[in-house]
Amino acid sequence: MQPTSIESPSSFFDLALHEQLLKAVDKIGYKAPTPVQCQSIPSILADKDLLVSAETGSGKTAAFLLPTIHHLIERPSNKIGLRVLILAPTRELAQQTFGQCQQFSQFSDVTSALITGGEDFKKQQTQLRKNPEIVVATPGRFLELLVQESAVVRNLEVLILDEADRMLDMGFSEDVLSIVDQCNKQRQTLLFSATLTHYGVIKMADKVLKNHKTIALNTLHDGHDNIKQQMILADDYAHKSKLLAWLLLNETYDKALIFTNTRIKADELRGPLRGERLRVGVLHGDMDQKDRNRMMELFRDGTVNIVVATDLAARGLDVKGINLVINYDVPRNGIDYIHRIGRTGRADETGLTVALVNSTEWNIISGIARFLKQQFERRIIKGLESRYNGPKKVKASGKSAIAKKKEEPKKVPAKKVKVRERDKKNIGKRRVPSNKAPVSEVLE
Repeated sequence: MQPTSIESPSSFFDLALHEQLLKAVDKIGYKAPTPVQCQSIPSILADKDLLVSAETGSGKTAAFLLPTIHHLIERPSNKIGLRVLILAPTRELAQQTFGQCQQFSQFSDVTSALITGGEDFKKQQTQLRKNPEIVVATPGRFLELLVQESAVVRNLEVLILDEADRMLDMGFSEDVLSIVDQCNKQRQTLLFSATLTHYGVIKMADKVLKNHKTIALNTLHDGHDNIKQQMILADDYAHKSKLLAWLLLNETYDKALIFTNTRIKADELRGPLRGERLRVGVLHGDMDQKDRNRMMELFRDGTVNIVVATDLAARGLDVKGINLVINYDVPRNGIDYIHRIGRTGRADETGLTVALVNSTEWNIISGIARFLKQQFERRIIKGLESRYNGPKKVKASGKSAIAKKKEEPKKVPAKKVKVRERDKKNIGKRRVPSNKAPVSEVLE
């Protein structure tokens, strides 16, 4: 299916949305629709299935929520069960989508509920039985509930798969398809992804969409023109920690995100940074859901303005004012890198990202640069210069050209057998077995 493009409306009034929605949009402070909203909303209002590629921070949540809520207002129903199901890969993204849903529906009678892991199962079961019109959920927990509450999706009108590429990367493919199989076959389905180059997304689209339109606003290789991307070389992790502290103490920012590859490292960094009198919090998957929610609240209201996070927060963390992202650990691949830096430079704001790179990470950051088809700005902080200046020789790919030589196996010398003095005297003589008596004793 070829990507679709239409002329951009200049305001939300041009999109023919219900007046209750326009009132909410005005109260929230939205001025003009973004490109993804301009291209998606008319097609959704026309009941089309969609496959949409749009980067994080482009306004895609409003792109599917506004026309969906419009339909619920315009077409009241007395049928039992959900009318709209929105599946999201992480609890954080689900919570934020639910929050926006409540904002947009505040002047209407549309009801909604949030279903995620880490919360009381029976309470969520009770929520479903109250027949909310919209449910925002993570796949795993919703599938658990669906085992006992299968009737809730029989009359489903709209199914929305948000961040579909991330759901597939996190291993939710089977869960999503199991949920889809139980949904009303006459529904409208909307699939949103950060990329159309993910083979799994195209495969998923073929299974769940019918006669769909494709709207491609970006690919993974699109640059972030409003984000300044830098890299600083480091000798080791102790050096990285000094560079990190300097950046947080000297850069100008409202809020900052620091990414590590492990939960242990995230916890390790918190203490020393607090020792610098910085307002630091931590966010990772080992935390209780209530603690994660509390940390998000503190980060949003500015009580904490620095969060050290694992990739759990790389998707779905939508907090205004993040204008500094530091990759303490270089992400494992280009896709994770894009989702990390996507936390800043949102809604035409500018942002700064800095990757701290040691010798073991050179080839990884080079691979990311090649994947993105761009170069990172090299930066040096006076007084904290690294002894490591990168490989002396590089390949055309930018990776180190010096390959480690395979060590030849060491030759193990033959063991020398020590011969005792008393044995030397008996060399050549026949030995009498110890378990047999001497011949002279037998004859006697």
